[in-house]
Amino acid sequence: MFSLKMQAYKKAALLLFILVFFSCAGAPPAKLPETAPEAGFPAPPEKGKAEEGKKEKSETVIPPPQTVAPPDSLTIIAAGDNLYHPAMIKDGENGEYESAYSEIRPLVEKADIGFVNQETLLAGADFGFSGYPKFNTPQKVGRALAAVGFNVVNHASNHIMDKGEKAVFATMNFWDTIPQVKVLGIHRSQEERDLPGLMEKNNIRVGFLSYTYGTNNLPVPADKPYLVSLINTETMAKEIDALRPLCDFLVVSMHWGEEYQFAYDKNQATLAAFLAEHKVDLVLGHHPHVIQPIVNIARPDGGNMLCFYSLGNLISAQTQNSTLLGALAYIRIEKKTGLPGEAAAGVTVMEAGAIPIVTHYEKDYTGFKVYPLYAYTGELLEKHWKNQTKTELTMDYLNGLAATVLGDREILKDP
Repeated sequence: MFSLKMQAYKKAALLLFILVFFSCAGAPPAKLPETAPEAGFPAPPEKGKAEEGKKEKSETVIPPPQTVAPPDSLTIIAAGDNLYHPAMIKDGENGEYESAYSEIRPLVEKADIGFVNQETLLAGADFGFSGYPKFNTPQKVGRALAAVGFNVVNHASNHIMDKGEKAVFATMNFWDTIPQVKVLGIHRSQEERDLPGLMEKNNIRVGFLSYTYGTNNLPVPADKPYLVSLINTETMAKEIDALRPLCDFLVVSMHWGEEYQFAYDKNQATLAAFLAEHKVDLVLGHHPHVIQPIVNIARPDGGNMLCFYSLGNLISAQTQNSTLLGALAYIRIEKKTGLPGEAAAGVTVMEAGAIPIVTHYEKDYTGFKVYPLYAYTGELLEKHWKNQTKTELTMDYLNGLAATVLGDREILKDP
């Protein structure tokens, strides 16, 4: 009996020992070892600091990074005289004219602003289609220019009064049917002339003004002096100074200079200096029918004015070799913006030059087309009207003339 009780006590004691031993083995030590936190993980917060840390984090504001926004930019392509002679008009309003510009269309379409000097009236068939000395060109030519991508058209030229004031109004009425095109140099009223000529592209506001040296001794109506913008420095100063604060970049179209002269004359230089004094950024010159130099002119305010003295012909039926080489001005500008809250840093000309172009036409004055010089070939040149009976026009002449007049401003490929 006693032995059985002892055995029972021994079993109870053994069970108690096992329970106590394994219970103690699973308990944590009294103090954690002092080791560094594992890499990439934060150390546990000290006791009582957890809530304080949360409060500090919620009150901390991290400012956004101060980065400069990428600059806004735009490109301008500008052409000289779009001059239509009777051989080019052919069937009048039934003619097809877009093909004449097909080789330069990719250049114009890619530009944000495409400028052209429309040398002649687009008054419609009622005024009779005609060439030199009093021009009137089919309105389909204007539609072709717009379709190609020209969206700024100048009409302040020496031929604007060729058919009288009614033809000028008819030309304006025509352009009303193509509202995406901005027309320069002719106006229905003084109020219309006083409106600022602005075009905004890519957050850059471009201002436009236009002037011609005269109208071939055909007077602008005395009761409508606003009809055509003539070169008059007093009037020009008022108009330029009024427009200058309203735009980022100011362009002035100038119909000036001596015909068929590669060098700009003293009068052009004097007027260019005047324009620079009034803070003009870009001058687009035309009328001589041949190309003239491109010049940077320092402005008194510390800025710079880029002057294309003459872009020559865009296309024509003129026969002198020199008139068959024109140029497309190419300008790329940027408007740099500062850090958030800072004023814009202004507009800068980043690239500028001229793409030489060739007017091509063949036997019997057919196949009129304008080509970039870099895309014009000897095979085409052999077919040129100038080379039908003997070689009168050569690639050496075209390349040499472009290099001589344009110098390091010549662009030899698609920009």
